[in-house]
Amino acid sequence: MSLTTVADSRSAVEGSVAAALRGRRADLGGRAFEAALLLCLLLSLLVLAVLVSKVLGDGLGVYSDRGFDFLDGGLSRRPVRAGISQGIIGSFWIALSVVVISFPLGIGAAVYLEEYAPRNRFTSFIQLNIRNLAGVPSVVYGLLGLAIFVEALNGFSNNSGVERRTLAAAGVTLAVLVLPVMIITTQEALRAVPQDLRDAAYGVGSTRWEVIRNVVLPYAAPGIFTGSLLSIARAVGEAAPLIVVGAYTFSSRGAGLTAGNITDPGALSERFTALPMIVSTWAKDPKPEFKTDLTAATIIAMMTFVLLVNSLAIVLRNRFEKKRTG
Repeated sequence: MSLTTVADSRSAVEGSVAAALRGRRADLGGRAFEAALLLCLLLSLLVLAVLVSKVLGDGLGVYSDRGFDFLDGGLSRRPVRAGISQGIIGSFWIALSVVVISFPLGIGAAVYLEEYAPRNRFTSFIQLNIRNLAGVPSVVYGLLGLAIFVEALNGFSNNSGVERRTLAAAGVTLAVLVLPVMIITTQEALRAVPQDLRDAAYGVGSTRWEVIRNVVLPYAAPGIFTGSLLSIARAVGEAAPLIVVGAYTFSSRGAGLTAGNITDPGALSERFTALPMIVSTWAKDPKPEFKTDLTAATIIAMMTFVLLVNSLAIVLRNRFEKKRTG
């Protein structure tokens, strides 16, 4: 009698179970569903490829003709002089506001809800409202920012009238907009940490804070950073809240804000614009130069920023995963 190994027995059992599950009849419904999913993927990629090729075809000519002058130039009603430096400044400070405000608040709130808060009706009510806030239209957050950060808090400046609609108010508004999403993504990353790791840390005498700092957060870091950095891309691409808060499109007041002083904190107390506002305005302009070439060139700048953020998210995720796996 021949002896069989455990691996051979396991393979035989798996093969027999798979054959029993499949049966002798062809799974026509499953094959049709798989083909439909593949068709949806191919159509989505085709639409994306057409849009990207259209944008690149219309916008690359602006960079080849004007180069850095387009990025450093100010807003103008003349297509040959129009640039997006004010939009770059606005988008930069909006992204920085999300990092400074939403990162610590979102991660802290998620850690408390997952690791410290008791499981009762009150915390369930909080969780429900956070998920509801994540689905609220962005224009509602714009109204919130207009009522609180612009009208009540005076745009975080000493300005009055329309000058209260500052870049600081817009940055805080968009930071609040992505805060529920960051809390939810951080919670999901914390829930993915195996409970056995927590129990092992407690077993060697660690306190709750030591377990969270040395075990839970390092293990969940890839998911936390990925969700957080992708939230920046969403904040930078929002236009509706900026319209409500009061971003300008054509204004000589912003002429002094160029890409050269992008890191000047004084820009936070000024009137502002951002790349999504420039795209939405130029796309509706009757002049063909604004409507096609300059709009496409601005979209390329936004796409480049989003790709950089996504690349940073991938690098950080891979780095923390290597640390986690040793």
